[in-house]
Amino acid sequence: MQIRIEGSDLPGRQCAGSGDFLGYANIHVGIQRRNRRDELLDLHAGDAPSAVWTFDATVSVGPTGPDVRGPYIQGGPGQRFIYLSWGTVGPDATFTLFRRAKLFLADVEPDIIAAAQRSGRLVARLGLTDAKGHPVCARLQPPAVQWSTE
Repeated sequence: MQIRIEGSDLPGRQCAGSGDFLGYANIHVGIQRRNRRDELLDLHAGDAPSAVWTFDATVSVGPTGPDVRGPYIQGGPGQRFIYLSWGTVGPDATFTLFRRAKLFLADVEPDIIAAAQRSGRLVARLGLTDAKGHPVCARLQPPAVQWSTE
């Protein structure tokens, strides 16, 4: 099965500081590879019109229900999630992480995962800017992220 994440409403390439948010320039976002913080799938600039990532995953039966695994899926059984990693890109193309969001697969209804297995694709759609105009972070749950199949 493939997982496709479709992000819209990106926050911009620069975000001003406010409160506990320092403010950053040349912002980009990518999907973090499992246990490899600096290895990211398809970096997108923060001012892109949209961001789409597609990667392979497998589904098996776990003790708590469907267990989705793959190279871009973090966590253990029953607690699997996908990291959206936000960072700045320096002049030497070095990515420096400053914030992450988590898309928990436990938030996906089991019948949607079963349908995705049959269709071959699980899709997440979400906006990538929070209410303060900053990159989204922390655990993103429905309705902030909508899970479906194609």
